[in-house]
Amino acid sequence: MYRYSVSILGTGYIGLCSAACFAEKDIKVLASTHNTKKAQMINDGIAPFFEANLQEMMDDIKKKKPELLQCITDPIKAVLNTDISMITQGTPMREDKSIDLSYIESTAREIGEALKHKDKYHLVVVRSTVVPGTTRNLVNKIINDVSGKEPGKDYGLCMQPEFLAEGRSIEDTLHPDRIVIGEFDEKSGMMLQEFYEYFYGKHLKNCPILRMNLESAELVKYGNNCLLSTKISYANEFANFAELVPNVDIVQVMKGVGLDYRINHRFLGAGVGFGGSCFHKDVNAIKAWSKSQGYPSRLLEAVLGINDDQAIHIVDIAEELVGSLVGKKVSLLGLAFKPGTDDMRQAPSIRVVNELKKRGILDIIGFDPKAKETAKEVFGEEIKYADSIEEVLKESECAVIITDWDEFKNLKPEDFKKHMKTPNLVDGRRIYDYQEFNNALPFRALGHIDL
Repeated sequence: MYRYSVSILGTGYIGLCSAACFAEKDIKVLASTHNTKKAQMINDGIAPFFEANLQEMMDDIKKKKPELLQCITDPIKAVLNTDISMITQGTPMREDKSIDLSYIESTAREIGEALKHKDKYHLVVVRSTVVPGTTRNLVNKIINDVSGKEPGKDYGLCMQPEFLAEGRSIEDTLHPDRIVIGEFDEKSGMMLQEFYEYFYGKHLKNCPILRMNLESAELVKYGNNCLLSTKISYANEFANFAELVPNVDIVQVMKGVGLDYRINHRFLGAGVGFGGSCFHKDVNAIKAWSKSQGYPSRLLEAVLGINDDQAIHIVDIAEELVGSLVGKKVSLLGLAFKPGTDDMRQAPSIRVVNELKKRGILDIIGFDPKAKETAKEVFGEEIKYADSIEEVLKESECAVIITDWDEFKNLKPEDFKKHMKTPNLVDGRRIYDYQEFNNALPFRALGHIDL
């Protein structure tokens, strides 16, 4: 018999990965989505998107304990039949770059409707990324108004930010480096802590649980993502510095910087810029929020500007290597924003394709091991799509590494010379040994120029 029952309201990357991991650890999960097709896929044990190790976990659950992970299209029923509800809805970016909380609002109303008919104490946990004040002043107010129930007495309320990196969401869910619990009151926080003590067991010996108020927990998430984004733009800024001086190699520079125990090496890799559903959206959201509070952020403005400029810079590098690319075939190796996922949201490939088209370069072909179908939803007929490395390189006159999939890391200079019409290569992710490739073919890499 399962000890906990949890409703997951929202079945995107955070929601479904959490649901699968909970079910794998014998927690009863009722996931909820308004998408009938998606619900059916989940109930059939099929992941509706690619995320490393997710399908394998769902296969195992479907085979051994299918009753522990079910998906329905009735969120009110999901709440009524569980003890804990986790809001994992998206918080997309509006046209003005501010946060869109409409999914959070509608979910809070649904929870309120359910709690109106429930006498048992129920814990509500906001796991979506929301600006400070949202959990208390929006979610709590709606639930309170709709249900007529009293927070702290009839229901508990927590804000628990997630720190999942797409491409390793399963790993990060199972082995976090910390758990942050923002609590409305001590009872709420203790109930959520006890849940995670059950779920994680011995892992908590090396994983601190931090309890704080709701608003602090909300800002932790933004602080986390903004700092990681800043490190990436910082590395890209120094990569541009490195290209001003012959023989400087940004990989070695960042290795030297990253060995400082106060900094560490993670997220100091120069490249074509960050993408995905979190960094771009969250940096813009907190920047818009702070401006609305009377404090414009100069730092975050620069972080976003440097990131956007990387697409222009990578095309500049390609044209410095080849000359004008108009009328030439350009190959993009990688379309998803990072390896391990098929997510195209804010992918650097989008900015690169837009910059190429702006310069009149229209013969563009891309290959991604997992993101072909999601890329088609973004680009449509604007680019061609290959099904293999050989196909994407065939008759190409310039290849650009966009996503650092392992399939690309294993390539050698001979592979490019064998398949391309003219083997011009731009390493936009610094995955190749500079000397080896530079000695073998026309080659450029971010953050390094020769005499």
